[in-house]
Amino acid sequence: MKILVINGPNLNFLGIREKAVYGNQDYDYLLKMISDKANELGAEVESWQSNHEGAIIDKLQDAYFNGTDGIVINPGAYTHYSYAIHDALKSLENIIKVEVHISDITNREAFRANSVTAPACDKQIYGHGLDGYLMAMDYIADIIKK
Repeated sequence: MKILVINGPNLNFLGIREKAVYGNQDYDYLLKMISDKANELGAEVESWQSNHEGAIIDKLQDAYFNGTDGIVINPGAYTHYSYAIHDALKSLENIIKVEVHISDITNREAFRANSVTAPACDKQIYGHGLDGYLMAMDYIADIIKK
């Protein structure tokens, strides 16, 4: 099982930005959590982060060709307006896709409640902190096992 975890803009600043919203754990802590979960699931997982919309789209398109079974994506602020990322996700019909948000996007600024990327995904998880990534990986693994 091959899972790609994509983190969008500013997620590399975990533990630095808005600690009351995103917590005190840094990006390396998240990567370790994901790696430990991959070992538990017996999965090959690549974690990748970019602050650039086009790079995220390129990475999604690469997943089409490289045997990726599932994608966990936190598009960051692109969630709310990137129809280009939506379209790239929508193109990956045979890959399981889960959108993750650390915070509860429905209880923040009004613009954050709207996700243009979620409709192109199989599931959306928000408000569970960093554990949302692990929940998404479990979801992908469960579907693949069925």
